[in-house]
Amino acid sequence: MSSADEVDIGRLSESEREALQTYTTVTGQEPAAAIPLLRRSQWNVQIAISKFYDGEGPDPVEEARAALNSPPRPTRRTQNLMYDDDLPPRSSATSARAAGLEPAPRIVTQPEGQPSSRPPFLLALLFTPFNLLYRLLYSSFRLFGTLFPFLPRFFNVTANPALQGVQRNTSGRRPLGPKDTAARFIREFEEEFGSHSLPFLENGYNMALEKAHRDLKFLLVVLLSPEHDDTSSWVRETLLSREVTEFINDSRNELLLWGGNVQDSEAYQVANSLRCTKFPFASVIVHTPNVSSTAMSTIARIAGNTSPSEFVSKLRTAINQNKEPLDRVRARRAEQQASRTLREEQDSAYQRSLAQDRERARQRREAEEARQRAEQEEAARKAAEEKYARDLQQWKEWRAQSLPPEPGPDVKDAIRICIRMPSGERVIRRFAADADLEEVYAFVECYDVLQAGQPSGSTVSEPEGFDHKYGFRLVSPMPRTVYEVESGGSVRERIGRGGNLLVETIEDDEEDEEEGDTQS
Repeated sequence: MSSADEVDIGRLSESEREALQTYTTVTGQEPAAAIPLLRRSQWNVQIAISKFYDGEGPDPVEEARAALNSPPRPTRRTQNLMYDDDLPPRSSATSARAAGLEPAPRIVTQPEGQPSSRPPFLLALLFTPFNLLYRLLYSSFRLFGTLFPFLPRFFNVTANPALQGVQRNTSGRRPLGPKDTAARFIREFEEEFGSHSLPFLENGYNMALEKAHRDLKFLLVVLLSPEHDDTSSWVRETLLSREVTEFINDSRNELLLWGGNVQDSEAYQVANSLRCTKFPFASVIVHTPNVSSTAMSTIARIAGNTSPSEFVSKLRTAINQNKEPLDRVRARRAEQQASRTLREEQDSAYQRSLAQDRERARQRREAEEARQRAEQEEAARKAAEEKYARDLQQWKEWRAQSLPPEPGPDVKDAIRICIRMPSGERVIRRFAADADLEEVYAFVECYDVLQAGQPSGSTVSEPEGFDHKYGFRLVSPMPRTVYEVESGGSVRERIGRGGNLLVETIEDDEEDEEEGDTQS
């Protein structure tokens, strides 16, 4: 691809950007590849879309450039005696003619909103007098032709006698895009002939060809010339007859209908390409797979004023003669679609199975992670309990060695306290009157260590980072009084001259309270 094709989208005109957007929306092609194809199609979206789907034939401009750059070679010139022209390369059109069929080529239509090139200002100023003279002469000859209407027909010479007088837009019809032109034809048809049941396609001729090729249907092209004397009667008596409308609307016939007014540029080009010789004119076009995978051929022409039965007979004959190849293509497409659907279902089933396996693997992985996490938490809990037990035992040994000894009998103000341990054992001990209440708690906490006794000369240090909390409370039974260690105070101030105390475990107490709340 040359560097000239690789242009910035910002340099394109507004109409070219609209054409590029429409083309990329339909085909999904990248702009870098779409712009050169649109250029070769003269920015005609329909032609570019047709080239994209049907393939692009040889480019005459590129072939001319290649011929100029390459040295000339002696070639054998073959003459076509009918048209006195060089034979084209062997293509789908040649194959169609060899098979006795007439190809139905696509046409080049004027794209909508195509910008008109304006000459430079100095050049336009230079040719202004000639332009004025031309307009003056043109207006004079037009007036002269109006006064003598037989003169234009006398001097008019066209390649196709049936199209004489319609190749120029002298009716004042504004040129429109293919889709708008088709909509205008349908509207004018209904205004002139009333409501009907004919399913005219509301798009251009090229898009109608594409639809017929894609859907494997027969395309019936109807071309009308308002200036022809038989047009109105043929439409009313033949085209709109019940026999013809029922045949066209019958879904078993697989017919698409496209119509055009030869006063429009597109319909005029279609008439030329289909070699229209007489109006009213109808032609049947269909995909011919025996020619090529993209060939569209004309299989029937119905020219002139025909009766409904003759019109339907020709349509039925053309359809029956060319229906078998289309049925084979439909069967092949159906088989391919079935295979594609089967592969998609298999892929979908495989994906579902794969998703289920992934889900099971995820669940197993999560369960394994949860189990490992639970084991780690359990191990950490046990380690913490073991460390707490070791630190508590070390704290007891450390605190036991700092407890003051029990006052002797000679100490008169010593306070005698009877303590009932959680094991049920009753312990009687004397405490100094001014001793802190925490000494009583420490005695109860370290009672087992005191009973076991410590090795002589051994010194135990306080465990580092251990925050000791008493897991019990001292309570007098009657009247019930709780002596909290956090409240502090001496033994005399809190307990008096003596008494009986019970050791209540705080955890057991709290559990009993929770059970009582649940039962209530």
